[in-house]
Amino acid sequence: MKELPTPTLNLSPLSLPRGSLHPGQLAPQPVDARPASGGIEVAWARHLDEVREAQKLRYDVFAGEMGARLPKTVPGHDVDLFDDYCEHLLVRDAATRQVVGTYRVLTPAQAKRVGGFYSDTEFDLTRLRFLRSNMVELGRSCVHPEHRHGGVIMALWGALAEFMVRNQLDTMIGCASIPMQHEGPHGMVGGGHAAASIWRQVREKHMASIEYHVRPRLPLPVDELDDSLQVEPPALI
Repeated sequence: MKELPTPTLNLSPLSLPRGSLHPGQLAPQPVDARPASGGIEVAWARHLDEVREAQKLRYDVFAGEMGARLPKTVPGHDVDLFDDYCEHLLVRDAATRQVVGTYRVLTPAQAKRVGGFYSDTEFDLTRLRFLRSNMVELGRSCVHPEHRHGGVIMALWGALAEFMVRNQLDTMIGCASIPMQHEGPHGMVGGGHAAASIWRQVREKHMASIEYHVRPRLPLPVDELDDSLQVEPPALI
């Protein structure tokens, strides 16, 4: 079992901390995972085998359930170059000890080390440069299909909020997947029309001011698609 290196930011005292930013101050001792309601526990990954559990869940959800094509760096696991630079948040079933929910967090310091955020590979984030010193990237969020009752995602978000406050960070960014297909009244509708319809809803109701706009590196040709479908945007959006 390989222990992970000291993180760049101080983790929650109720998680499994690996170190402290504050010079001259001893790192807090590891403690048990924090119990949450609904028979689940929340903790930050401290060892490589714990990260592997999160990567296995990600693979099962993204590849097995959603059909994503993922690199085969570690068979049966979703692994990319950003994982080694991220903090990994885990939710476990208290009875089975199985990881049933996860998020990964890339801090500003670690983003500099790896050369940027994952989101930089998908979008031009130039207009967000004034936020980068206090901006973290959230990603690879997923929940086991048998635990999608709301409690797991609330536990994840609670721990993330605590992490942000504790480390005086104020901005979260991240990518969220949207469907390219939609089950309509006359069958499956593909071709990106569902995605275009979600974009229309977001643009009309939730568009940020221009200084926060980013541009996709591979844009969907929304002007050529039917954006009138009644599609429910994913919960993360």
